[in-house]
Amino acid sequence: MSKVLVVEDSLAQRQMMIDLLKNSGLKVVVACDGVEALEHIQKYVPDLIVLDIVMPRMNGYEVCRRLKSNPKTKNVPVIMCSSKGEEFDRYWGMKQGADAYIAKPYQPVELIATIRQLLREQSHNN
Repeated sequence: MSKVLVVEDSLAQRQMMIDLLKNSGLKVVVACDGVEALEHIQKYVPDLIVLDIVMPRMNGYEVCRRLKSNPKTKNVPVIMCSSKGEEFDRYWGMKQGADAYIAKPYQPVELIATIRQLLREQSHNN
């Protein structure tokens, strides 16, 4: 079973995402901000990360940059999922190393399809 780390500061968004991913057969771990996410990832590297951008203490762009520059985590797929849906936000997210970018409000099927695709690609690359 694939383990997905959800990094989201909004309780409502977080709960919705947890339910969606668990119902899709994924194991879910949660962090409330970027600092907590990095602390968690040091202990256990997940199979994939769904990352919000606008968060306290450390934003998603910074978290993504750190993950992608660390040899231990650089191959973990990162999906940025944010209410920042402008073309520039998407461009900047991908420039930080994100593997996918989904704007909120997202369609649940879109998120699940993106997760499944990235997990498949990751298993082929390992």
